[in-house]
Formats: sequence, structure tokens, C-alpha cells
Amino acid sequence: MKSITIKGSKRESVGKVSTKALRNAGKVPCVLYGGDQPIHFSANELAFKNLVYTPSVYTASIELESGENLAAILQDIQFHPVTDKILHIDFYQIFDDKPVALNIPVQLEGSSPGVLNGGNLRFPNRKLKIKAIPSNLPDYISADISKLKIGDKVFVRDLQNDAYTILHPESMVVVQVRMARAAVVEDDDDEVEGEEGAETADGATPEAAAPQE
Repeated sequence: MKSITIKGSKRESVGKVSTKALRNAGKVPCVLYGGDQPIHFSANELAFKNLVYTPSVYTASIELESGENLAAILQDIQFHPVTDKILHIDFYQIFDDKPVALNIPVQLEGSSPGVLNGGNLRFPNRKLKIKAIPSNLPDYISADISKLKIGDKVFVRDLQNDAYTILHPESMVVVQVRMARAAVVEDDDDEVEGEEGAETADGATPEAAAPQE
């Protein structure tokens, strides 16, 4: 997973007065949890632009003036209710040998035949929570929809990977193609031509074979 560098300075005081002064100076007060003790620091608000205002997910490399370089993930963020300015950020420190849980975006690959035939693509779960050691955290989870016909679904069990564990029920639907009013359901290519209208031994006309899933 890609990383964004945040250059910050440790905070000597964490009271309301000093916090307000930091914000007035265009800095964001932050806390890093997960280590031996919480680390209070601040960084320029612009430093968080590529970490916060993006649909992608990144780890953070926090470089402090003291020379410390700490790997972390964004855990919580507070915005001003009117201006949407960043008020506070909580980070969680990560270590190479310790698994971490993180929400990862799902990226669709391919074109669905069902959608081309007029079906509706439903994508209810655009991010999935996974657990992995930091080196195995992916930038995104790929979901192949190139074989999805109308009525087909991609489940969590279809996306499991040896490098990480998806922390959702395996039966949860990630993406599906649903029938639309104008949709066309096509027969499989391997259906035998001329089968329509054939009579059975007792003279009845059999139903056309249903498309295989």
C-alpha cells in the first residue's frame, strides 16, 4: 500500500488555548495511539490533503522534528460543522509484524454482460474491512464483473485472498446485476440451434432451456 508523508512537530502543551492557537496558525492537532504511550503532535493542514480528500486509502509516514519516523493509519478525523476544516486527527501506529484492520476500496474490473443487456448494476459495498500485516495491505480489492449476467452476484467469499482476511460474512453481497424493466435475457451461446419448437415423444413442446448461471 502507498504511503503519504506527514511532517509534524511534537506538542508541548495540549490544552484548549494551545490547540486554538495551532488551528489559527493553519495547523492540525493530532494524536498517535498504539505505541507505548500516545504521541501528541501537529502538522500543517495542507499536509493532509492527499491523505484525507481522496477515495483511495494510504498509510501515513509521520516524520517528527525529533527524528522519529512512525508508520500509522488514519483512525478518526473531526471536521468543523460549518467550514469543514480539519479540527483534529487520530492516528494508530502500525508495526511490520502486527496485523491491522483497515477499510479498503473495492475496484470493479471488466464489463458485465448483464449490464450490457440492460440490467442494473448494484454496488452496495464499495469498501471492505480487511485484516493483514502492513506489507500485505492492498491499495484496493479487485472484483471481476466480466461474467456477471442478470441475477448474478459477487460475494465476499469470491474475493478472499491468502494475503489478507476480509472481516465480513462470506455470504455478504459486494456487487450484483439486477433485472431492469427493459433488460434482455440472452440464451447461452452453446444452446443447440433448432431446439425451439421441437416436440417430445408425447407431442408436447418442451420449454426453452434456461440460461446457465
